[in-house]
Amino acid sequence: MSESRVTITLTRDEALVLSHWLEKLQMTDLGRVVDDPAVWAPIHRIAGTLDKALPELFAPGYDQRLEAARQRLRPED
Repeated sequence: MSESRVTITLTRDEALVLSHWLEKLQMTDLGRVVDDPAVWAPIHRIAGTLDKALPELFAPGYDQRLEAARQRLRPED
């Protein structure tokens, strides 16, 4: 029996913000946050997929694009 797939669709803003957060997560002491080693496989898969799908991660002006995406995603007061 093969495993079925789950597809998640994100806006470009959502993908950019999530990618940045996952990068920060991976650079911290994750033992306190991720207590199950099985969680690492999907975290790495998602992060790798976002890296490939978002060339702007490595382009000049990344910080400005990230902040603009954050602003658009924040709920209005």
